[in-house]
Amino acid sequence: MSDLPKTQNGIWDSLVRFLYMAVGVYLIFLLLRYPALSLRYAFTGLRLWFEKMIPTLLPFMILSGILINMNLTEGFVRLFHPILRFFYGTTPNGSYTLVMGFLCGFPMGARIAGELCRTGRLSVREGNRLLAFCNNIGPIYFLSFVVSTLSLEKPLVPFLVMYGVPLLYGFFVMRFPMLIHAFHSLSAGRKSLLLHRPTKSVELLSPDTFHSSQYPQPEGLLEATDHAVVSGLTGIAKLGGYMVFFNLLNILFVPFIHLPDTLLKAYYCILEITGGIARCGLLHPFLVLVMLPFGGFSCIAQTYSMIRDADLSIRTYVWHKLAQTVLTALIYLFWRPF
Repeated sequence: MSDLPKTQNGIWDSLVRFLYMAVGVYLIFLLLRYPALSLRYAFTGLRLWFEKMIPTLLPFMILSGILINMNLTEGFVRLFHPILRFFYGTTPNGSYTLVMGFLCGFPMGARIAGELCRTGRLSVREGNRLLAFCNNIGPIYFLSFVVSTLSLEKPLVPFLVMYGVPLLYGFFVMRFPMLIHAFHSLSAGRKSLLLHRPTKSVELLSPDTFHSSQYPQPEGLLEATDHAVVSGLTGIAKLGGYMVFFNLLNILFVPFIHLPDTLLKAYYCILEITGGIARCGLLHPFLVLVMLPFGGFSCIAQTYSMIRDADLSIRTYVWHKLAQTVLTALIYLFWRPF
């Protein structure tokens, strides 16, 4: 009887591998069958990366990397830290992650949390809690792209919902740790082939026991800048690859021309949020506003890329994103700003 669970797990893993292979073969067939359309989708992702992500994210990546490498993050948030510590119980580096995550926008929250955890400046426990709510669509992106695409005449309330929900959600996550434990329980269990990597044994330190004396030695300005530039270019190149790949996946349902239009629009938003907004914003503004907190599968993959070596949980992050998406949907069911 003890061999039965192992047999079932082996069958399940084989089935998942077969499905991955089948989707890969199907995608290659589509690329060969629709070469012009494939090129257009890939070019759309490349253009979004070049025109939107590089100029808006790369400077913040480099600047944040310099501050982290020179151990200047605590001084950077010295003015805001007492307030954030009062409401969220954060350490100084936790406050830095929260502020930069909300101001700079996705995926800076995940990148900063991952980098601070990797370098020993932030505990894994606090990093997981912050990751639950500080990795969101940026306010500049929301006001310049989302509002104009949806033609929202009164953007104030959607703006407050977009950032009020994660801020309130984060208060409960940071102040009531049983919530994070519940999501860890939901996401625990057998490793899937999607996120298969060995786990490390780490000590989960509380914010109160994580001191600046444990930090690495600060680097000089030139050394910190060089490391930050290289790290920023590597990170932005990864994001570009994800943008191209997930935009290319829009081709998956091209042969199914009789699918309901609403279903296809929902797929576009779930897959890659920027392309989804451009395709269905005016037709389905409710769908777009609800999907913004989730961010789409592309955002999840990019987040995983930012935290994969930092012992932060991508599964827990996804559960928290789904919870915030449900809360946002409930709010918009009672109030629609369009």
